[in-house]
Amino acid sequence: MHIDEFREYCLAKPMVTEELPFDETTLVYKVGGKIFALTDMEEEFAIALKCDPEYAIELRQRYSNIKGAFHMNKTHWNTVYEAALMDEQLLKKLIDHSFELIVSRLPLKVRSQIKI
Repeated sequence: MHIDEFREYCLAKPMVTEELPFDETTLVYKVGGKIFALTDMEEEFAIALKCDPEYAIELRQRYSNIKGAFHMNKTHWNTVYEAALMDEQLLKKLIDHSFELIVSRLPLKVRSQIKI
């Protein structure tokens, strides 16, 4: 998966917005106003994703290109480095997991508007 495919995949999800809140190069994807994915457009393609803490540890142990996310709470965030080389199905699964984690914690009123 390349950055264009990543962007399309994220934006195809319900109620997702793409923003540049930090600088001109860091793309941020939000649902219900909460971040579920980030990437930098100028650096090597890597994606930071929210993750269940136990699953985050398991992924880091299993894959050498998955590490605790830089500048994020490493208990709840992983970065997938060399994302273009990662198995696309696994990467989509991790994006979906991040999205669903955020949605599950949104207020019921907002959650009820999101069709997963």
